[in-house]
Amino acid sequence: MYNAAGVIDKRRSLTEFVPLVKRIATHMIAKLPASVEVDDLIQVGMIGLMDALSRYEEAPGAQFETYAAQRIRGAMLDELRQLDWLPRGARKNMRHIENAVHALQQRLGRSPNEGEIARELKMPIADYQQMLMDARGTQIMHYEDFVEEGDDDFLERNCADNGADPLTNLLDDNLRHVLIDAIAHLPEREKILMGLYYEQELNFKEIGATLGVSESRVCQLHNQAVARLRVKLKEHAWTSIA
Repeated sequence: MYNAAGVIDKRRSLTEFVPLVKRIATHMIAKLPASVEVDDLIQVGMIGLMDALSRYEEAPGAQFETYAAQRIRGAMLDELRQLDWLPRGARKNMRHIENAVHALQQRLGRSPNEGEIARELKMPIADYQQMLMDARGTQIMHYEDFVEEGDDDFLERNCADNGADPLTNLLDDNLRHVLIDAIAHLPEREKILMGLYYEQELNFKEIGATLGVSESRVCQLHNQAVARLRVKLKEHAWTSIA
């Protein structure tokens, strides 16, 4: 990354870290509404990378890839904030799905399958699958699940990365154990999917190739798994404070 004079070779570094920009963009896009284009995130991320290269000499103690990742992600978040969107409809759809999952679990004593959830929602399975697609951008846990609605920053909750993946950003050790147990009881394909996404950090396209399904199907299964996990975590939270 440095030339013979001991100065950062910016052109070479720009090429070297393009995959980092693409990786951050493709992982972030799964947490955003379908209206956001991954190419737009990549374009903005490249600006963040160039900014990182121009500033890095001022912070020689930082490891460049870590520093660059922060600048790239920050540039993407700034651009998304300027779009001024908030997926309230997605959260509303997810609440309907969670309520259906919770009601079925209480009645059946097990996790319901896709057809059962669709029937509980009184809609054709194709409409339910579209609801799952529209709910893209939901997280396993939102702090407002346990407090009143507020004006907290959706982007910071869903897209910011403070050095930990979403599975580690939990409230306490006890809740982590609840999550691990909930994941263990997911349907097998959903359990594999969550491991590939959160642990191995594959994007939906890569997971689809691994599981032999389309990228859109991975999105549906991911959101269905998230709904199941959120039901379990909310049950635990309310039991703990009861």
